[in-house]
Amino acid sequence: MRKIPVTMATQHPDNACASPFSGNHFVSTTEEIDECYNCFSKLDVHEYMWDWEGKFVDEAVIDRLFSKYHDYFKENQLGKDIFLTFRIPNMWEEGHGKHRLPRSFMNAISAEFAAKNFSFHSTPIFEMILPMTTSGDQLIHLQQTFWKTAKAFSQIFSTESDLQEIEFIPLLEDVHTMTDISIADTYVDFLEHTLKKKPEYLRVFIARSDPAMNAGLIPTMLAVKAAISNYHEFGKRRGIKIYPWIGGGSLPFRGGVNPENADEIIDEYKGTASITIQSAFRSDYPMDTVTKAIRKFNTQIPKNIDTYKNVSKEELALIEQFNTRSAKVFQATIEPLAAIINELASNLPDRRERVQHVGLYGYARGDGTVKLPRAIKFTGAFYSLGVPPEYIATGRSLRIAKEMGMVDLVERLYVNLRRDLTHAGKYLNKENLALLSKDNESFASIAEDVKEIESYLGETLGPKTSRHMLHRNFVSNVYHLYRAGEDYQQSLLRAAEIRKSLG
Repeated sequence: MRKIPVTMATQHPDNACASPFSGNHFVSTTEEIDECYNCFSKLDVHEYMWDWEGKFVDEAVIDRLFSKYHDYFKENQLGKDIFLTFRIPNMWEEGHGKHRLPRSFMNAISAEFAAKNFSFHSTPIFEMILPMTTSGDQLIHLQQTFWKTAKAFSQIFSTESDLQEIEFIPLLEDVHTMTDISIADTYVDFLEHTLKKKPEYLRVFIARSDPAMNAGLIPTMLAVKAAISNYHEFGKRRGIKIYPWIGGGSLPFRGGVNPENADEIIDEYKGTASITIQSAFRSDYPMDTVTKAIRKFNTQIPKNIDTYKNVSKEELALIEQFNTRSAKVFQATIEPLAAIINELASNLPDRRERVQHVGLYGYARGDGTVKLPRAIKFTGAFYSLGVPPEYIATGRSLRIAKEMGMVDLVERLYVNLRRDLTHAGKYLNKENLALLSKDNESFASIAEDVKEIESYLGETLGPKTSRHMLHRNFVSNVYHLYRAGEDYQQSLLRAAEIRKSLG
């Protein structure tokens, strides 16, 4: 059985501060080679995501790593001790990414021969993540396509590749897709029928950011917990070991995965095997805090793989009904805010060399389409107004939960609900929210959400320390400068540094 990585460093551009490795806020494609090495060697992460989906990539990654850091990778073998995993474009969601997909396949095959040239472990790359997975047929198509690619490679270059198949990892990014076990059932049926054997294990990647910006905080957390339970039960039924994987950012809306929250994250996401270490986690906290948290994850998370909270069929049905109702409320609230959110988001700086992205980041309504920024800038825009997105429709979701008699279920599954709502409250600017509410029904409804949440928590939300007061002041500047048509980017960036995440 291969080693299952616990911590994965990703290229998500959510850092407010400069990279501790390069000293730069913006990490270029060429700098990502060094970043990858440093994440392995200095932070002791087990895995690094090489992202072909939403950004430009250095396609010579294996050659550069092996040539520049030969001695390190001789002692720490890619594909055996540590792992480089590709996230590939979704050809069904991103038509413009189709030309990068075959290049990623060929890159994985050629990496095998690069490793052999250096007398390193082969194969160094054997897993790929499919974002926005919605069906098992997508995974089947990719597997069949890779088989054809490997066969063509062997025929054209008269050399046999050891890499005859890829382990495709579904990345589930929608609250309804997360709990749909038919995706895994369909794919495993195909593998058993075609290969005449079932896979020994399956890694399943469960997103936290994108479902939250499409459905809201509580629906996302309930779907995540139901997914963890469902996939473990699926594994028992099919005789396959399941390794769930959580992809989360630093702020509660995007997962709450940060170095200061390590113990709570270990407790919250019991049943998972892997977790992402995104850019803000690495760049916006002291290095000793970062490395201590990663060590704790690497040690403690594997101990909790079998301690997940079971979700019954009856509870799952209740969750799906709740999520459908709550998501509609959330979407109806944010759609009218698209203009101001896009404006604020456009002033948040880029941290990576990204390419245009389409997918689950907007809502079609009537004759038009509401377009929203990606999750990091979506989150950052709301925080920059002093309106944490954790609160959007959450008060109304709590009322729905009360109506459905499922508050106890929500609290049982979402262990840190009260803590997350309280934490977000430290960055709430009620003055901004009151001003925004005067002529905007959506912001007025969020203000009502805040009142409902304060009633639920039994406390008043707002800044607690001098640092939180400074954040409030900076986002007040953002609001008033925005209304005056003046430059507010400096205040926006200072606020991001204080909350330790761009978004």
